[in-house]
Amino acid sequence: MIDKELLSILACPACRGDVEEENGKIVCASCGRQYPVRDGIPIMLVDEAQRGK
Repeated sequence: MIDKELLSILACPACRGDVEEENGKIVCASCGRQYPVRDGIPIMLVDEAQRGK
């Protein structure tokens, strides 16, 4: 689980949208990209993201 304070300062690197944690991934509320979390560290790289929505 990602710290709430950290989530509040993170933004999607692709569209700058707000993100939230869902099912162990960081998900952009705007574009739907899903970023993996490995060993508790969000990998906020566009190349690592999966397309959602």
